[in-house]
Amino acid sequence: MAIDQNDEMAPFLHYAKTNGVATITLDNPPVNVLTPAIHRRLYCIIKDFVEDPEVRVGIWTSAGSRIMSAGDDIKTPRSIRTDAETIARHLSPRQNNEQLGYPGWENEVMKIERYKPIVAAINGPVYGGAMLYLLMLTDIRITVDNAAFCLPEIKFGMGGASGMMRLSRQLPHAVAMNMALTGEPLSADDALRHGLVTEIVPSRDLMRRANEIAGKIAASPPIGVRAEMEASLRGEDMSRGDAFALASHLFRMCRVGSGNTLPLSPKKGADSDD
Repeated sequence: MAIDQNDEMAPFLHYAKTNGVATITLDNPPVNVLTPAIHRRLYCIIKDFVEDPEVRVGIWTSAGSRIMSAGDDIKTPRSIRTDAETIARHLSPRQNNEQLGYPGWENEVMKIERYKPIVAAINGPVYGGAMLYLLMLTDIRITVDNAAFCLPEIKFGMGGASGMMRLSRQLPHAVAMNMALTGEPLSADDALRHGLVTEIVPSRDLMRRANEIAGKIAASPPIGVRAEMEASLRGEDMSRGDAFALASHLFRMCRVGSGNTLPLSPKKGADSDD
């Protein structure tokens, strides 16, 4: 799906590209909730981000200073379905481009293969579905000190919706389980201590720091960035031997793709085992 410049959701989810950096900004006041239509627009944005060769890195943030996102909109009534309709929707969540509802486009967003990094500029607390996006879609995370990270789904009887598969890989087991089973938030300080975020900065410096990091990534050869991303995302599901073989393959591809100009590359005409 192409980005529709006239999309009615465009004012609620901004997408801008500058010097190889794409910035995605959630802007749905007062608490930046995620709606089915916003999920659909995000799908289109991430597809464009992945496929645009001029874009090398992304920034994910939100407008305002009160909260990054309260997660999915749980106050708007959901459509009533029969058991058969519920099962059909689960098996085929997106039957056409216009269909909205849950489950739906949020699942499609998280299925996209993404080998370009995204920096999160976290300007406040993150809850529920937004927390899942933070885990799935971002790689480097800069936060303000009043942020908190929360998966409250357990309090609504929604076990399994908390992104534990990703959370348990990014936090120590006991910390991840405490978040998932109690629904209690993790503070910014604790998130930094456990490695969920990269650094804490004053709110006035948040976007400057995020753009600084994104600029450094954008300045590097994209083939090397792609290789590091692929090694990380694919390698975590592999055995140690397979992961090492993948890393070796990607490194050799980088050498070929760079025209053998890397510091460790052999001089032309020199014997090499590669």
